[in-house]
Amino acid sequence: MSRSKTPPPLSAKDPSSFAYPTMKDRIPVILSKIVDHLTRQKGVIVQEYGGEAAREELKALIGAISELRHSVMTNKPAKPLRDSRRDALLWNAELARQINLKQEEEETCSRDESEQSLRWFDDAWLWMECYLYRRVQEASLMCSLLKGFDVFAQQKQDAFKSAYKSMSQLTMYLQEVISKFKGQVPESEVRECFKEFLQVSLWGNKCDLSISAGQVMTHDHNPMAQLSLLKHRLMVDDTNAAYGILSKAAEVKERKARVDIVLDNAGFELVTDLCFAEFLITSGLASQIVFHAKSMPWFVSDVTLEDWDWTLNNMKRMNHIAISELCQRWQAYLQAKTWIVEAHDFWIMPNTYNEMHNVSPDLFNRLSESDFIIFKGDLNYRKLVSDRQWDPTTSFERALRGFHPAPLCSLRTLKCDCVVGLEPGQSQAAENEDVNWMIGGDWAVISACQRRDSSPPSPDTL
Repeated sequence: MSRSKTPPPLSAKDPSSFAYPTMKDRIPVILSKIVDHLTRQKGVIVQEYGGEAAREELKALIGAISELRHSVMTNKPAKPLRDSRRDALLWNAELARQINLKQEEEETCSRDESEQSLRWFDDAWLWMECYLYRRVQEASLMCSLLKGFDVFAQQKQDAFKSAYKSMSQLTMYLQEVISKFKGQVPESEVRECFKEFLQVSLWGNKCDLSISAGQVMTHDHNPMAQLSLLKHRLMVDDTNAAYGILSKAAEVKERKARVDIVLDNAGFELVTDLCFAEFLITSGLASQIVFHAKSMPWFVSDVTLEDWDWTLNNMKRMNHIAISELCQRWQAYLQAKTWIVEAHDFWIMPNTYNEMHNVSPDLFNRLSESDFIIFKGDLNYRKLVSDRQWDPTTSFERALRGFHPAPLCSLRTLKCDCVVGLEPGQSQAAENEDVNWMIGGDWAVISACQRRDSSPPSPDTL
């Protein structure tokens, strides 16, 4: 595919894109919630982080977030980052590169060079949205006492606590499956359980605080019972392909396959991912799971290393036999390196994944060691397919644009107008049933790709 034929990135001002109206309304609300939370919890935060000195820093933090909100609402240009975190130089270099690319694309226009910049509502939204959350983190990093403060932590913890009933039902069912697998289990039953836990992990992705603008939703449904109700909203279902890839790897490697899971949201979704990972170990489809978390608070509810620890510690303290016993198993997996959790700065950069080989070769090589990579959620999907306006019938493999470190699969509920792999007429049928099918998180895809390629993407895929 030549560069000239590559679909353009989604732009916030493109009238064919849902991104502009939802983003325009959502982002100021998210930023306002941060300011409101910091203001209401001022006394608690000041006491925890060091008294009067922390009070002054908190005041500065609130002011920085308020200023960022005003910048978004008035469509101000993106400014270089000012903090000293190791990725700031990379971000600022990327900002300069994007501005240069924009200048090259508009060189035929008689526009004053001094006006060239990236603006909230004028440029590719994937880049601008990632930049927004990096600017949120900058506000904390400019502090001393509050340097490591997570402005989204309370929202993530509230979301976790609201899902107790669903967690209870899911973990009790998982315990039944674990008991069953102590004996001989037919291959057909392994396949069926794989399908169940894969799809529970998929639909756990409906829980996204960046889409609900931080509004916590209570999860009191039985996740296993929901699968049949949601079946007709699974637009691409490569479950069988995913199972075939993994079962073959487990057979060839004599049950020593490694699975990588690139995490998305904390809260109930993370619990569904942990339960799926437990099934993979219990069934012998994998002998090691590598989880990939974010290296800083990101997109409101994305999992950080701190969220991971907080989740397991709080599950361990719950007065629930299934949850408690599973936590003990998972802590043992972590100690034995059966489970590994890592964080890499590439996950919080704005680059799409076809750029990983050049931008972060160490991460690309790490993923190339995997037998199967599972990417969770909407943001990972957007980066996999470069957040471009593909024809919906474009194949998933083509949209990956040369990103093939290992066989991979994307589990994603639709939350923006970017989707591939559909059959002709499928998008229109969904539109007829639900006008918000591309942005509401109620429709989903399981998209798998078998190909493995450790070489750099060829120029015609870029």
